[in-house]
Amino acid sequence: MKKNIVVASHNTGKIKEIKNLLKPFKFKVYSALDFKIKEPQETGKTFIANSIIKAKAVSEKSNCIALADDSGLCINSLNGNPGIYSARWAGKNKDFKLAMKKIERELEELSLTSKRNRRAHFCCALTLFYPSRKIISFQGKVYGHLEFPARGLNGFGYDPIFIPDGYNKTFGEMKFAYKERISHRQIAFNKLKKYLLKI
Repeated sequence: MKKNIVVASHNTGKIKEIKNLLKPFKFKVYSALDFKIKEPQETGKTFIANSIIKAKAVSEKSNCIALADDSGLCINSLNGNPGIYSARWAGKNKDFKLAMKKIERELEELSLTSKRNRRAHFCCALTLFYPSRKIISFQGKVYGHLEFPARGLNGFGYDPIFIPDGYNKTFGEMKFAYKERISHRQIAFNKLKKYLLKI
């Protein structure tokens, strides 16, 4: 019999990616949307702390294993911002076009126009929270730089301005299946997969 697992997210792009990553495992996958669970307030100071808050809230309300992702874009020259506030920079309406313009404006105000000055990385923290209150967390990062204007309609969030090291396409220009192989979420998920294969 398949175990139930609930993806602790309201972001449909993120839910799609995580559901796809969980396909090889014997889980019946739901999301917080299926249970009509509201998003908890993210008060953590790190990606892992926020992923634990989200997974805990969903596990307690669904009485299932919950898998939460907290991820964001960290820009070196902006002191790591937007970082854990990546979604909040997009405002109440989650308008990432607005957020990307804000980043471009801030970098221009600091006269940071070279690739070297636009170094950034995506970070993803994944947390499994069990009804027994057992907690397991993993983290993955992918490094690259930012380019403007935004390019590509694939992916979500800040994908259209991020070019990973060794590539000349933004995440937004890459096919979903290809991006998934090299993304921060995949790096974190590879660690989670090793754990899931053992249980």
